[in-house]
This record gives sequence, C-alpha cells and structure tokens, in this order.
Amino acid sequence: MAGAARSPRLSSCGCLTPFGNARETHAALVRGESALRHVAVLGIGGGDRVPLALLPGRELDDTNPPAWLDALRSLALSIPGEGWGSPRRPVFITGSNFGVGGLYALRRYGDPSFAAWGAPPSCAEQVRKMLGFGPDVSILSLACVSAHLGLLQATRVVASGAAERALVLSFDFLSPFVAGGFHALKILNGDFPAPFRERASGSIGLGDGAAFAVISPDEGDWVVEGQSLFNEMHHFTSNRPDGSGFARCMESVREAALGLRVWVKGHGTGTLEAGRLEVAAVVRAFPDSPITGWKGGLGHTLGSCGLVELAVALESMRCGTAPGVQEASGEPMAPAVAAKAFPTGQFDGVVLASNAFGGAHAAFLIRHA
Repeated sequence: MAGAARSPRLSSCGCLTPFGNARETHAALVRGESALRHVAVLGIGGGDRVPLALLPGRELDDTNPPAWLDALRSLALSIPGEGWGSPRRPVFITGSNFGVGGLYALRRYGDPSFAAWGAPPSCAEQVRKMLGFGPDVSILSLACVSAHLGLLQATRVVASGAAERALVLSFDFLSPFVAGGFHALKILNGDFPAPFRERASGSIGLGDGAAFAVISPDEGDWVVEGQSLFNEMHHFTSNRPDGSGFARCMESVREAALGLRVWVKGHGTGTLEAGRLEVAAVVRAFPDSPITGWKGGLGHTLGSCGLVELAVALESMRCGTAPGVQEASGEPMAPAVAAKAFPTGQFDGVVLASNAFGGAHAAFLIRHA
C-alpha cells in the first residue's frame, strides 16, 4: 500500500531515548555506545536478567501515575506550533504498548486506579489531556510498524488538503508485562543483541523511546516519499520463509528512490531469520547502499522505533555521519552491513524500514526537499 501522490514535508522531528534527545542519541551511537543493561525481567518480581534500556533513573515497574509521564511531557515541549488536536491540525498517537503495564500492575497490586492507563483509548486520553491537545486525536497501533502507520496517515491528510499540518506522537515505555512477554518467546534472553550478524542463536534488547514528527505541505528540509505498508498475514510471529513480504514492501520505496543515492536504516532487532530475510531484500532493492540499524545500542523501542530511528537518521544527515550497527560477535549477514559509522554527505536520502510480528512490513524514503 503506497502513500499519496503528493509529497508532504517533514517540518520537525525529535525523539527521547535513554541517551537523551536526537542529537545526544546520535552522538552516543556514533561513539558505539549502548544503553542496554541487564535488568531483572519482572522488575521487583525478579526473574532472568535481560538487556533493557531504561530512561535514566526509571525503574521497570509500573507506578500510578506512570513514571514516564514527565519524560513524555518534556519531549512534547519541543513540538512546535499550536492548536494540536483541532480538525485542521490532527494528532496521531501511535505505539504498540501504551500503558498496558498498568493491567499487570492492577492484577498484581489490586489497585483499580491502574486501569486508567491499561488500554490504548484511556491511556491516550490521559496523555491528550496532559499535553493540552484538542479532541481530534486518532490512535494507531500495529506492533512494530505503528509509527510508520501514523506517519502514513498524517502525510495523507496533509497531502489531500484535509489538514494544514499533522502531528505524529509515538511512545513505548517498558514494563514487566512487556519484557516478560518477549522473554516468554525466548527472543529476549540473557544475550545482548547483534543485529544483522550470524550467531548460534538470536536475541533482542528492549528500550524506552518516544518521538514526534510534524508533517507540513511545504515547510521543512525533508520530503517523505514512497511510503509502503505490506502485511503477509502469514503467522502470528514469523514471516514467509521466502522473504517475499520484505521484497514486496520495498517495491514502491525502490521506485521513489530511482536515480538517488541512498543508505538504508533497517529494522535489525537481532533475531536471525528475520535479519537474513531483511538483509537479502535490501541488497536486492538497493545493491549499492550501506545497511545499518541501531537496536544494538537503543534496544527495540517497539511500536515507536520507526519514529525514534527517523529522528536519529535525520540527525545523521544533518551531521554528515550515520552510526553503524553496534559492533558484536558474529559475521555480518552481507558485506553491505555497516559495522562502523560512515559519512552521509554523498547521499541524497535514506530509506527507513521496520518489520513486525506476523509479517507486517513498512518502509519509506526521506530525501532532501
């Protein structure tokens, strides 16, 4: 599914990670740093120690109100413009978890006040009120491509003239419920992730993250093009073994990038089969492009990764250097995988891709206006 014919611009974008804002996050990744640390998977409930990247000073366990609210409020202060949540300035709130940890806390502690944060509608409504947004707010959640879906809807309403601007706000903060779920699948284990590298077994890390993007018809230095979403609808967690879903998603992005020099920011969680399929599809679509990914340093910010990593990619273009894949053991899955930071001055744009459970894929191109 491709985006609208007109090409709206990205007028503003920012993120928050355990390293700080987009500039601070980019600098830390270029230095090869990782925010992942071993943490008990169920917080005060104990359990195996797994790699998580939490905001400074934040514990994994849920509180009421959530401890991450102040961080989200701080990020929102950097969103330019007024009147968000009005018909001509709609807001799209995205994520894969919202305050789902509140349901775990409700069951664990028996405090009914946790329920107000436990479901996407109630959590988003609390956030809307806290940030002073009007009622024109939509909630979008499709696992790890959630932010891509919000960005696509935002560009469509702006391109059609239905809105003069649109805001996408995405956030995912970890909880014992979220960490425990991935741990039950055995992809979150004691090993630190090694995206796009061959190893005996795969592993991921998880991270706190939030980001925003403002879409405008004609303001900003970056054009959003070739937006693509494709869902294999193959399995609850896995992809078609022939990699066709990855390839289909790249088709419209490849067309949008014809004649341009691009680098590719892949999904790269650290799982093996999905990593191999993604790298193979990228190499076929963009044979001369370096491939990088940053979940070895940030952890997987889940439904918000598409926007968090977009902010880092834009900083990479502005600063002239893109972080490489976090160095780890194992051979790269292809020569194109960039183990170290590389210069971006020779490139016209960057392709950003994310992939989700069940074979949901998303990608788009950002190029100079």
